[in-house]
Amino acid sequence: MQIALAPMEGLVDEILRDVLTRVGGIDWCVTEFIRICDRLLPASAFYKLAPELADGAQTRAGTPMRLQLLGSDPLCLADNAAFACGLGAPVIDLNFGCPAKTVNKSRGGAVLLREPELLHAIVREVRRTVPAHIPVTAKMRLGFDSPDGALDCARALAEGGADQLVVHARTKVDGYKPPAHWEWVARVQEVVKVPVYANGEIWSVEDWRRCREVSGAEDIMLGRGLVSRPDLARQIAAARAGQEVVPMSWGELHPLLQDFWLQARRKLAPRYAPGRLKQWLAMLTRSYPEAVALFAKIRRENDCERIDALLNGCPVLEPAGKGSGHEAFRRELSTIEAS
Repeated sequence: MQIALAPMEGLVDEILRDVLTRVGGIDWCVTEFIRICDRLLPASAFYKLAPELADGAQTRAGTPMRLQLLGSDPLCLADNAAFACGLGAPVIDLNFGCPAKTVNKSRGGAVLLREPELLHAIVREVRRTVPAHIPVTAKMRLGFDSPDGALDCARALAEGGADQLVVHARTKVDGYKPPAHWEWVARVQEVVKVPVYANGEIWSVEDWRRCREVSGAEDIMLGRGLVSRPDLARQIAAARAGQEVVPMSWGELHPLLQDFWLQARRKLAPRYAPGRLKQWLAMLTRSYPEAVALFAKIRRENDCERIDALLNGCPVLEPAGKGSGHEAFRRELSTIEAS
């Protein structure tokens, strides 16, 4: 059984990859997509989104990292993939699942699921160009607005040379709305000979059990569920081994949250660092009541030193005119949705 951490643009950067893989249970992770248009990118473009390339393409915990590319030009993707391999990328992953409108308008991500022939051409050219010992993998959704072509797309990717497929069990139009149609993962596995990973709507050990039963997939990729419950991979691995599942306490998680904040402060300008902390903390409110209380304190705070104090448990004076806004806060939490 393999458990992978999903690539999520604007959310799972090298900081969160570092923190989550240190919790344990994750066998490999994937970078945010690197957009390929019409030229060979410089090395700096790869190191920006995949700084782990300078450390053996693995996180601090030793978890292997794969590099993901997004685009629609087979030759340009192949050239950039070969260059990335020269920088140390151990696996090239191709994105055919991103549902973002801006990405799809530029012929990237899930919109390409309308063109199985192009999917085949992209994977074939990348597979032909990168060194033979480096795997080429792909992530897909079930289709753009219907799953009717999902099997054709899966066959196109596998026959083009993909060594592995991850299937996010929803269409582009479905977005992230439940449910995930896990039964389609089983159908995909029936028509391809490569391993197929199930992805989508796995928020708990119970969800994983249902997903395995419906999809038949032993291998999974976790996204928002793992970001919201950082030890979810560890819990699933323990359950799979027949061991006792002991959820991570807030006391165990809090030091990792503090470390995440310190890394964000080092990487980002003071005006941007608070937003990164709030983004992750807001998702943690799904699993931890303590996160709800902490988010209530910092959701309007943009001063890094005041956030330092709040994370360290120090009292902070409330600025004049800033009330608790409890009802507004609850409404705000109810609208949070990760991309």
